[in-house]
Amino acid sequence: MPDDASRVSDLEKNRILAEWLRWQLGQTENRIRELEVQEEQEKRRRERARAEMSWKIQTQRAGRPAMLHRGGCTLSAGEHGLINREEALIALQEPDIEACEICRPETGLSES
Repeated sequence: MPDDASRVSDLEKNRILAEWLRWQLGQTENRIRELEVQEEQEKRRRERARAEMSWKIQTQRAGRPAMLHRGGCTLSAGEHGLINREEALIALQEPDIEACEICRPETGLSES
C-alpha cells in the first residue's frame, strides 16, 4: 500500500482538474471565434452573391443623370437599395436614367 507522501491529495487532483478545464475552455473559446469568423465570411459571400444578381439606381446629382448599376458595382456612391431584374428593365427605359459604363448593367438584363 502506498504511503501518504506518494498519493496525490484530493486537493491537488482538483487543482489539476481545474487547470485542465481552463485549458479546455480556452480551446473551446478559440474554436467559437474561428466559427464566428467563418460565419461572418459566409454571410458576406451570400450578400455579395445577392448583390451581383441585383441592380441599384444611383440618384441624380450635380447635373448628372441617375445611373443604373449592377448590385456589386463599387462606383455607386452611398448605400442604395437593390432592385430586381424587372425593375431594372423599367428603369433603363426611363430617359433620365443611364447605364453605368463600367459595370454595364444592361448585359445582365439581356439574359433570360
